Amino acid sequence: MKQHFMMFAAYNQWANSRIFDAAGDLDEEEFHRNVGVFFGSMMGTLNHILTADRIWMRRFTGEGDAPARLDTILHRALPGLRLAREAEDKRIIDWVGALSDKALSGRFSYMTVSDMRTVSQRLAPALDHFFNHQTHHRGQAHAILTVLGRPSVSLDLTLFQRSEEGRAYA
Repeated sequence: MKQHFMMFAAYNQWANSRIFDAAGDLDEEEFHRNVGVFFGSMMGTLNHILTADRIWMRRFTGEGDAPARLDTILHRALPGLRLAREAEDKRIIDWVGALSDKALSGRFSYMTVSDMRTVSQRLAPALDHFFNHQTHHRGQAHAILTVLGRPSVSLDLTLFQRSEEGRAYA
């Protein structure tokens, strides 16, 4: 089971790098333009992914900054956002790498952001949600590129598994 989550942590880093490379081709107006996705713009969407990751990592580890709102803007400019994203991806990889199968099958409790209630669940299904959430919003980032007439970027898991970074997980 641990290998499954290690793959998704590595995939997450790879896919984020590809999305940030593509976002780097946007001018500032395009980066901030509201195109009608859930968090409005590329800036809002990439900030949301980082914000949600920090909230979940705080729940998982008890450590780190955790914004109080899902629409928190941590960085308005791409360079700072990218540095924060890269640091968070490394943190995720290191933490997942240190997990035991016992920890993955264990339970943990946390407070929800939206309605402030306590939830208890097994760690493995919560990690499934964690990585699926990132994939969902990277899909919205991909849609933003399409709306702006920018080239598509492939984020397929099988493409990652055929890459140098993902070959060990194929």
